[in-house]
Amino acid sequence: MTRIFYPASMVFAALTLAPVVLAASESMDHSAMSGMSHSPKVPATSQSRTPIPALTDADRAAVYDAPGGHMIHDSGINSLFLINQLEWQGSDDGSALSWDAKGWVGGDVDRLWLRTEGERARGRTEKAEIQALWGHAISPWWDLVGGLRQDFKPGDSESWAAFGLQGMALYNFEAEATVFVGEAGQTAARLEGDYDILLTNRLVLQPTAEVNFYGKNDPQRGIGSGLADSEIGLRLRYEIRREFAPYIGVTWNRSYGASADYASEEGEDRSELRWVVGLRLWF
Repeated sequence: MTRIFYPASMVFAALTLAPVVLAASESMDHSAMSGMSHSPKVPATSQSRTPIPALTDADRAAVYDAPGGHMIHDSGINSLFLINQLEWQGSDDGSALSWDAKGWVGGDVDRLWLRTEGERARGRTEKAEIQALWGHAISPWWDLVGGLRQDFKPGDSESWAAFGLQGMALYNFEAEATVFVGEAGQTAARLEGDYDILLTNRLVLQPTAEVNFYGKNDPQRGIGSGLADSEIGLRLRYEIRREFAPYIGVTWNRSYGASADYASEEGEDRSELRWVVGLRLWF
């Protein structure tokens, strides 16, 4: 083995410089790591770099007061006319043509409402009426209505004052409750309701109900006091378009009390089941 001997001066220099080299190395590593692990801090600010200027009266005037400016939508006039039932009804006693329609024109709060319903059977008009009512919204879903009702059949024409409430209850149940005061002190009340059950996006099942009450007997019109008559229906429609929907269904009509007695005297049934085929339209 060959041994190498270094001079004493070289050994002494190495031992003297070693602590200095180690200290410099440690200082360099720590500073490098410090620079790698910490990113420069960004001062926090509570304001946007591009602040939005506050609205001024001049800005508001440019939108609402200038000629040809924006129109507020709730002041517009709109309208709708719905033929809820236009149908042929068949039963053991024969067939009949029946209609039930309503429409309105106006704004979001005040509207003019028109209603009409009637029936033709055996080649003659059995009943027909029209109502003209002014409606005022008392909530987003309910209106108070008041106006006139004109009966053309049965019997001679008769005029009524009408007052009521209409709107949409929970789960889209549409309801109407109307009180009538007629000539010679006759009074009446009518309750109506219908509900749409969506079986598919276009196939709709609609239960309906109507009940009529009268204050006193009216033999000329075949009307008895108290609960006079009711009609309960079930119709299945297919909306080819939302505005055009054919349907089929069934209704059950019944008279009560003195009204049933008057119907029997005329040779009519107290209760009757009818099959219906019709159209539902709206414009």
